[in-house]
Amino acid sequence: MHVVATAGHVDHGKSTLVRAVTGMEPDRLDEERRRGLTIDLGFVWTREAGRTFAFVDVPGHQRFVPTMLAGVGPVAAALFVVAADEGWQDQSSEHLAALDAFGVRHGVLAVTKADRADPGPVLAEAADRIAATSLGRVPAVAVSGRTGAGLPELRAELVALGARLPEPDTHADVRLWIDRSFTVKGAGTVVTGTLGGGTVSVGDELVVGGRRCVVRGLQSLGTGHDTVRAVARVAVNLRGVEHRELARGDALLTPGAWRHTSEADVRLRGEKAESLHRELVAHLGAAAVPCRIRPLATDLVRLSFARELPLRAGDRGLLRDPGEHSVPAGFDVLDPRPPVLRRRGAARARAVELADPAAAYVRRHGAVDVTELHALGWEVPGTRVDRWAVAEDLPRRLATRVREHVADWHERHPLSAGLPAESLRSALDVPDPLLDAAVAAAGLRVRDGVVLDPARTPSLPESVESAVRVLERRFARDPFVAPEAHDLAKAGLGPKHLAAAERAGRLLRIADGVVLGPTVLDEAVRVLSGLPEPFTVSEARRALGTTRRVAVPLLERLDAVGRTRRAADGTRTLRRPHT
Repeated sequence: MHVVATAGHVDHGKSTLVRAVTGMEPDRLDEERRRGLTIDLGFVWTREAGRTFAFVDVPGHQRFVPTMLAGVGPVAAALFVVAADEGWQDQSSEHLAALDAFGVRHGVLAVTKADRADPGPVLAEAADRIAATSLGRVPAVAVSGRTGAGLPELRAELVALGARLPEPDTHADVRLWIDRSFTVKGAGTVVTGTLGGGTVSVGDELVVGGRRCVVRGLQSLGTGHDTVRAVARVAVNLRGVEHRELARGDALLTPGAWRHTSEADVRLRGEKAESLHRELVAHLGAAAVPCRIRPLATDLVRLSFARELPLRAGDRGLLRDPGEHSVPAGFDVLDPRPPVLRRRGAARARAVELADPAAAYVRRHGAVDVTELHALGWEVPGTRVDRWAVAEDLPRRLATRVREHVADWHERHPLSAGLPAESLRSALDVPDPLLDAAVAAAGLRVRDGVVLDPARTPSLPESVESAVRVLERRFARDPFVAPEAHDLAKAGLGPKHLAAAERAGRLLRIADGVVLGPTVLDEAVRVLSGLPEPFTVSEARRALGTTRRVAVPLLERLDAVGRTRRAADGTRTLRRPHT
């Protein structure tokens, strides 16, 4: 489906023209028919050469320009209407300014009432005016809704227009701007709007105004559907929200996919920042919201909205001055989540940042979940670690902080194996993938929940060092005689001290309370190699000159490291390189 908005001065024949093209009545309100002008948005449709065209017939009267903008905002193409007998008028200029401000790039010019006056001069003037806007040079047709002249040519141009329109993204997150809300007896709340992207199905859960609701039914072009894909005019029957809770300019959203904002930094199209009044009305989609203007640079401003809107970078809107009945500028959203500006000169600095707002956002936060960037309308601007976009220098800064924390920990806890990973995680407060990357970048590693420095040479406090030296002299004389628990306690060597000495390669604990020298395994193999094989525990104990308290765990350690082999009867043989 192709959705086309009409545009043009009041009483220039917009409704008559779409009635002639579609055979349907766009003026749906009694008051509209009685007064002969469109007050609210009307919707009609037709099929031409296998293409469906839905027309949003907007009011042309100056008093109803906000309604007109609500219809044009979500639409990518326009049918611009100028009457041959009246020519270009004030509302013609305002409507064209609105299309230009919204950045509409596709359209057709129809000069109506060609049976009343020569359409040539009006067609030429209107075509030149339109060519100077975002629409560019558009096809132009002179028509008469009364006689039907020119309608075949208009239909042909509409078909060609449909071929030029971009393909919609039917997988996009849904943001359906509501342009009408009402109740239907037996059905409940119904809203209508133009689905510009994404897909909506019966049973889908959507969000509007912070409230969750469920799609009970769908209708497009007067027909019920289980699923409607963009682009489409659609009526959505909702469960879970009351009609009176909704208004034009609200939006049905994919849950969790959008962020609401009361401020946005934007780039202007049209008037410069200094020329704008400070209080204007921002139009985005079907929404019209009063806003305050804060200049940042010649073509950059901050908009502060009277209420929050679901915006993304790349959204297009316009600023309207209701007092002067003008559209001074359009705008493109650059950053829907801008930082607070407090310091003197902050506006100028912010203008520089807006050259790459996504990178500035990531730099400001350090690390940002990529789903958050998507919700704000940005791609990942630089480095990505797992599902996190990270500031360019963050890995280096984190690695430095990791090294500092580990060094500080060792200074304060000299007997510790290393800094507990949980303590580091709490201190840095970064996602686990970033922490892991920072630890690796710092040349460290995590083992058994502790951050270790492989390059660190362990050192012992002087008191522990002295006690260990005493044991080393003892082991030099009797390598297989382990000190008793009371001997260790007397030397001031508790479990933490012994663990630190073992990490330093000075001692080897072969069992709880059994401590020997670090080379005892090699020394034991040397002694046992002189025994006939297989040998028993008792034979090994006597050869080693030690007690069963030491011999049993020592042999078990030799078994565990593959230096001996234990048979089913408890005897052992040495494992040699070729066995």
